[in-house]
Order: sequence, then structure tokens, then C-alpha cells
Amino acid sequence: MSDWMVTQGSSATRAAGRRPRALSPLREHLRDTFWFAPTAAMVSVFVVWVGAEALDTAIVDALQQEKDYETLDELLRFSEDAKAVVSAVGSAMMTFIGVVFSISLVAVQMASGQFTPRVVRLFVRSRITKATFAVFLATFVLTLLVLTSFDTVEDPRAVTTVPLVQSVLTLCLVGLSLLLFVLYVNATLRLMRISHVIARIASESFRVPASMPVPVSGQEDPAPGTETAWVPHEGRAGVLRDVHIARLLRVARKHGVVLRLIPRIGDFVVPGMPVLAVHGGPVPPHRALRYALSVGVERTYHQDLGFGLRQLSDIALRALSPAINDPTTAVQALDRIVQFLAALSRRPLDAALHRDRAGAVRLVQPVPDWTELVDLGFTEVRGCAVGSPQISRRMLAGLDDLLLLAPPERREPLLRHRELLRQAVALTAQPAPDRDFALRPDRQGIG
Repeated sequence: MSDWMVTQGSSATRAAGRRPRALSPLREHLRDTFWFAPTAAMVSVFVVWVGAEALDTAIVDALQQEKDYETLDELLRFSEDAKAVVSAVGSAMMTFIGVVFSISLVAVQMASGQFTPRVVRLFVRSRITKATFAVFLATFVLTLLVLTSFDTVEDPRAVTTVPLVQSVLTLCLVGLSLLLFVLYVNATLRLMRISHVIARIASESFRVPASMPVPVSGQEDPAPGTETAWVPHEGRAGVLRDVHIARLLRVARKHGVVLRLIPRIGDFVVPGMPVLAVHGGPVPPHRALRYALSVGVERTYHQDLGFGLRQLSDIALRALSPAINDPTTAVQALDRIVQFLAALSRRPLDAALHRDRAGAVRLVQPVPDWTELVDLGFTEVRGCAVGSPQISRRMLAGLDDLLLLAPPERREPLLRHRELLRQAVALTAQPAPDRDFALRPDRQGIG
């Protein structure tokens, strides 16, 4: 068990100490939309088509100057066959696009209904889905452009262009479209399987503690000093998704102050709400802090320590609802909840202290403490576990494992949840043997 703890802890802290890159609002907007990749692909294919058409024209001109009309005649016969192929590809691409769009809608509806609406972002941000749409649309646009390049003149001496390079380029895009279609179907089927979705959420969640600063051993954390002022939020209302740590550190060091973030990542902020407290000096100019905070419409994994647990808890709750009634899925979510809490069981929490190059604390960022994370992972699921022995057995086993890993000062919330679960099961109207069975720890639930 100790080796497992070390493995999980090392995976969570492998990149600890590296300052996380700031979240770009433009990049996040483009990743959350579907218009950019297809539009860029269609513009790019138009530019490539212009070059291919110029190359085809140059080939025809060179052959006419050399009076190689026999080769031109063969190219004209080739163009007749290529025109039929390009026409068939153009009509087939629209069918392909409709199929891909239908599969995407079905996958999103199933994920939203069976898992949680929060996992829809996995489909929206899927690179393979956007690449498939982009290449399909680019291929369709290219076929239309190539069809306009076919010359109706059959005389090799009078022909102006033969779309040889354009036809080859179209066939290459068709091959790429078929490859992407296979990869897209495979990726979509994986995202429709709950085990892969849960594993994806867990892997994204572990990146947050990996980017958190690690306290220097043997060094006491100094107090931030007296609060002298606070900075209000001047942007739009929304969820606080990201803090530009490097910029805040530069501003705090330049003005000799300590900045303390008041809301946590994932909190909803409104204009006028205090977001930064200044300790030990005057308020830095607002223009220096203008783009230090990123606000959006939904939470992200970027710096949000509790977002992964929130999604795992939502999946477990949805699985335990009477409409779904899938306790095995809830067990899988509990597996990852226990894994995540085990990796954080010995990590310093409650606040992340960011230091400048000289080692002085310049930014204090609040994060959920151990009790809040345990409550987030277990409270709501525990309320639905009374009627499902599979869940109560798995939860008790997970709590017992965490009790072995957590230091003594962090065992209280674990003991509290275990006792509340035992009391809830004991108050049910089930026979005594069933209650004893439901309170027997089992890492597989019932197996």
C-alpha cells in the first residue's frame, strides 16, 4: 500500500515546482468552438488549390511549347476519368460530413444524459473530431474548385489547363479523410465508454497538483503582513478559470507587496467583487493587473483542484439515480476519487504559496483543504449509497485505504464519513445479514 501511495504521489508531483503556463483566453475560445479549424482548413485548401492550378497550367504550357501533343492527349483522357472520380468524391463527402455530424450529436447526447453535462467539453475540445470535420470540408471544397478547372476543349493544341496535380491532391485528401474517419470513430467510441471518460478526467485532474508549488523543506511560511487594500474585479461576470501567476509575481515584486487571491479558482465572480488583497504596500496600478485573471462561462482543469472530483462525483450521482441505476459506474468513479485523494493525502493544501526568484512569497493562492476535498468526493455519493451495498462496500474500502495513507491529523474527515455511512446503513429496514454484508469493505463493491 505504501508503494502505491508513493507511485501516486510521484505522478502528481513529477512536475511540481514548474510554474503553470497562463491560460490564453483566445486559445481557450478557439478550442471550445468548432468554426475555427474548418474555416482555416477551407482557406488553406483554397490557397493550395491556387498553387496547384498554377502548376497544372505551367505543365500544359511546357508541353505545348515542346509540341508534345501526344502526352497532352493522354492527360486529357486522364482528366476525363479524374473528373468522374472527383464528382463522386464531392457528393460522397457531403454524406460523410452528415454521418460524422450525426455520430457527434448522438455521442454528446449519450454522454450528457448518462454521465454528466460537464464531460461534453471532452467532445467539444476533441482534436480528432475537429480535424475530421476540417479535412472533410476541405476535401469537399477542393472537389468543387477542381471541377471548375476542367477544360471542355478536347484539342491538345488549344487546351489551357489539365487538372493533373489538382486531381492527385484530391485523391490524397480522400485518403486522409478515410484515415481520419476511422480514427474519429475509434476515438468517439472510446469517449462513449465510461471507463475511458473517467480515466480521462482523472488524468486531467492530476495535472493540477503537479503544477502547484512545493513548500521548501525546513523553511517556514512567512505571514503576508497587514492587508492594506484590495483590488476589485473589473471584467465580466463568470467563473474564475485561471490566474496569470508569472504576471502577478512580477507586479508584486516590482511594488514590494504580497498579493493574496481572495476567490478560489472555480468561484463565480461579479464586477466589483474583491479578487486580490494587497499586503504590505500600496495598490499596484490597475493596468498592471488588467489581464492577470481569466474569467469564463465554465470551469476548467487548468488550476482548479476540485473540478475533477466534482465531475467524478457527478458521474457517480448520475449512475446511482433511479433513471440510470448503474452502481458499477459509480464504483469506477469512486476508484478514481480514492486514487486522487490518495495522491493528495500528504501534500500541503489550503494555500499555494508562489515565490519570486529570490525565494520571497509574492502570491498566496487559496486552494481547497483536505477536509473540503474529502467532503467533495464522498458526501453526495454517501447519501445515495444506503440502498446500494455495492457502493457502501466500495466506499468503506476506499476510506480504509485512505486512513492507512493519510497522516493522523487528516484522518478526522475520513473517520466521520465512515461512521456516517455505517449509521445510515444501520438505520435501514434491511435484515441484519444484509446490513452486515453492506458494511463489509470490498474494493470491487460486490465483485
